[in-house]
Amino acid sequence: MTEQKQVIPEGYKQTEVGVIPEDWDIQRLGVHATFKTGPFGSALHKSDYVDGGIPVVNPMQIIDGKVKPTSSMAISDEAAKKLSEYRLIAGDIVIGRRGDMGRCAVISEIENGWLCGTGSMIVRVKENADAAFLQRVLSNPQTITAIESASVGTTMINLNQGTLRALLILIPRDKQEQTAIANALSDVDALINELEKLIAKKQAIKTATMQQLLTGKTRLPQFALREDGTPKGYKASELGEIPEDWEVVSLAEIGQTIIGLTYSPNDVAEHGTLVLRSSNVQNNVLAYDNNVYVNMDLPERVIVKKGDILICVRNGSRQLIGKCALIDKNADGAAFGAFMSIFRTKSFGFVFYQFQSDIIQNQINEIMGATINQITNKDMAGFRIPLPTLQKEQVAITSILSDMDTEIQSLQQRLTKTRQIKQGMMQELLTGKTRLVKPEGSVHA
Repeated sequence: MTEQKQVIPEGYKQTEVGVIPEDWDIQRLGVHATFKTGPFGSALHKSDYVDGGIPVVNPMQIIDGKVKPTSSMAISDEAAKKLSEYRLIAGDIVIGRRGDMGRCAVISEIENGWLCGTGSMIVRVKENADAAFLQRVLSNPQTITAIESASVGTTMINLNQGTLRALLILIPRDKQEQTAIANALSDVDALINELEKLIAKKQAIKTATMQQLLTGKTRLPQFALREDGTPKGYKASELGEIPEDWEVVSLAEIGQTIIGLTYSPNDVAEHGTLVLRSSNVQNNVLAYDNNVYVNMDLPERVIVKKGDILICVRNGSRQLIGKCALIDKNADGAAFGAFMSIFRTKSFGFVFYQFQSDIIQNQINEIMGATINQITNKDMAGFRIPLPTLQKEQVAITSILSDMDTEIQSLQQRLTKTRQIKQGMMQELLTGKTRLVKPEGSVHA
């Protein structure tokens, strides 16, 4: 059987790293930049650090391709003068040398004159290259893998100048094409940033709305008036003022708590019954990225039903205690693990949102032990919440909050998709598979 020869598209060439555009090169990063490692720690003393001083950029301050200074990492003008050779210039790339590789950012005019810290390195870009393009190359997962393979350090990788200087990169000869690629990826980043801000805003609105609706401080118009048309009032309770037609109840009065399944590693199988665990609860919805299945006889009590509230009741991380999700039709029939509990109630929608509110979360914080992060069945039964006496009002409040959740989840799905698109764009644009600038002399786009 003859081996089929690879067809190279017009305008491309075969290289040791694969097929790339004819007007792109494989070059060492040292052709396009010079490098300077940040000062040794001994160069700065505790007395040099001041509030409101000149920011020092260490890897922790490089987040998502941007420099985000902290007030505790700033030095006096006098100290900075002694370290003038480590001052950053607009257009430099600052890259972290330790820990997570790929932490790098282009220095803007705002950050001009800031100081490169001990754990960072200055990549000073020459005229023949676009700094924003090289920053994208350095933060590309494939480049990070190459850097990690070539870097020194067993437990903590330390990036040195030699590794960066020798790093092979793909680069368009035309600087305009480099800039176009960087700008396209920057536009996607801007969209991601706007979506993140919108989601945060919607979540803040939901939190404020929960605080008002779940305590009765704000009444829905259809439930706010008495039969004679006068506004309903409020009454004192152990949880503060509540509407006159609400009551304070314990969870034991309106439902039951059921403990989860204990199983051994021998019961785990590739297929079988899904066991819902803490990792299956993400942002108060069910997630299925990290699943465990068991093949064993299961007691009826550990099988979840639609409308059950799945709650994390024991975990090594204190902040995960009390996180919850509502069982939907897709999860109906699954089991749940020993570190989880189910709360089963007719008022499941209203109680589900109470678990997300300060009302129950504050009670969880009060009962949590100093050493063991857990909620017992007795604890759960004793939690108290304000509850509308009319089922219709519970449903109406739940519906409003559920609609908010649906909108937030839709935005989160859009954000996830946009991030995936960005990853695909990086792969296409940084390898030249997709061109944004028409090659000189080419009849093809």
